[in-house]
Amino acid sequence: MKKHEWREKTDEGEVRLVTAIRHAGKWKLQSRLKSEMEWTQFSQISLDDLESLREIIWNKYQRSRVPHSHVLEIDQLIANRKN
Repeated sequence: MKKHEWREKTDEGEVRLVTAIRHAGKWKLQSRLKSEMEWTQFSQISLDDLESLREIIWNKYQRSRVPHSHVLEIDQLIANRKN
């Protein structure tokens, strides 16, 4: 199981915490605002979140922390979402 976490600011200026998990060949995403206690699970990952995840995965791949196949999986998910 691989876990990737990042933070981003929303349009309202709040901090959004995001966690993407790859387990058994499938990607799952959850997020919450910093002010919230409960995580929101997403059955489908939005295109914006996929593009953010791709950047995180690419940076980790460049430091040899994830295999290139993970980058290719995210690229395929992005291509499928755009079509």
